[in-house]
Amino acid sequence: MKKKLTSVLAVSMAMSAFLAACGGNGGNDNKNAASPSASESASPSPSASESASPSPSESAAPKVEPFSMTVRHIQIGEPRKFRLAILNSVLDNVKKEIPEVSFELDGVEDSVNRFTKLPAEMAAGNPPKIFSLFAGAGDAQKYAKAGRLLDLTPIIDELGLKDKFLNVLDPWSVDGKVYGLPIGGNTEGIFYNKELFAKYNLEAPTTWDAMIKAADTLKQNGITPIAVGSKAGWVPNMFVNTLIGRIAGENTNAGFITGETKWNSPDVVAAYQQYADFEKKGYFTKGELGKTYDDMLNDFIAGKAGMMFDGSWRNSAFTDQLDASGKPAVGAKLAGKVSYIALAPVPNGKGDQTAMNANYAEGYGFSADLNDNEKAVVKSFVKNLFSDEMQLRGLLEDGVLPSMKLSDEALGKVTSPLLKEVLDALKNASKTFPHFDQIIQSKVYTETETQLQKLIAGKATAQQVGDAIQKVQDAENAAAK
Repeated sequence: MKKKLTSVLAVSMAMSAFLAACGGNGGNDNKNAASPSASESASPSPSASESASPSPSESAAPKVEPFSMTVRHIQIGEPRKFRLAILNSVLDNVKKEIPEVSFELDGVEDSVNRFTKLPAEMAAGNPPKIFSLFAGAGDAQKYAKAGRLLDLTPIIDELGLKDKFLNVLDPWSVDGKVYGLPIGGNTEGIFYNKELFAKYNLEAPTTWDAMIKAADTLKQNGITPIAVGSKAGWVPNMFVNTLIGRIAGENTNAGFITGETKWNSPDVVAAYQQYADFEKKGYFTKGELGKTYDDMLNDFIAGKAGMMFDGSWRNSAFTDQLDASGKPAVGAKLAGKVSYIALAPVPNGKGDQTAMNANYAEGYGFSADLNDNEKAVVKSFVKNLFSDEMQLRGLLEDGVLPSMKLSDEALGKVTSPLLKEVLDALKNASKTFPHFDQIIQSKVYTETETQLQKLIAGKATAQQVGDAIQKVQDAENAAAK
């Protein structure tokens, strides 16, 4: 009887300990409770003393308290609505995997984030947990060397992503370690209105002579040859970057920070002079310094301009789609009426005239100051954003060129003729070169915008522009030694 009573008491105490372990979570976290294995079920019942102190495997996993993380992004305004939608989808997926996290979205204009807010936060050591980041010496690599960025190498290795990226991670890396990831890429070239070109019997501007003839004919008929909005200096800088590649050579940009090439060299100055010549001929939008990037698109859509030099991402503006209110999107009326080509070869240019710029500079970085729960969120964020699904969505919805390898089957889903022209242009390029803003330091890039706007306003010559930029470049190169 005593033996039987002892046995009953042992079982009773074991059950009490098990129920207490389950009840400690209020009955709401059974998913975290350990389940006995088959071997445990088959083993003899534990003694009363063993049952009173459950082993770690029998205890509930530590409960994660709710926490919040700030996500700084630059996906604001109509042109970036598709990228914002993708970001929101990624964050929704992360929350499904880690329900304890909530996100605070902080949308900031691109240049404000890059040149004002993020540098101040990095200097103070308090950047957002997840944030939009630009590649290159002036941004990702500088912050990585300062110890402000999370080393993503272990994460992408664990997720098996390292070999899935195209050859685009060098501007995001320091000493073989990766500190940021590009959401995708783009190239820059000419969009032209096929309807207007047909109206005036113009050939596609695939040669320099055809482009000049088109510009002169359009101007004679009261139409701006090339739409541009130079209130933000990065917009006309796109054209200058390609002119430098065509005239001075596609390797010129890489030499600015090494001293091998100079901003005030004759070839680079010639690229600025070419822009100034177009300005004097009236090929660009009148009053362009007062025009925004959105104004540029609106002028082109309205038929006020026949051509527009822009990033390949703009192709999504000319598809037959609806806006948020269900009405036809602003560029829908030009669906099927716009084509895309690389800038025509420049006569006597020293560069490879079939080369195109290709930029993979926009992406995300993560604060080095993260706890384990926040690092788990970053891992989930990377897994969900850099997936075949999101890369394909970026390509199809927003025209963002994938930064990762996609299958022929995935690429076969591209149905937009305009997007196919973008992909064909890159396919036909003999090589690619990056925009100089991926390479040079931030202060130098800011100076390129300032000086180009002076050139546009007629307040500086091409030589003066080159001299001014080189002065800042010399100072930054000396400071980096």
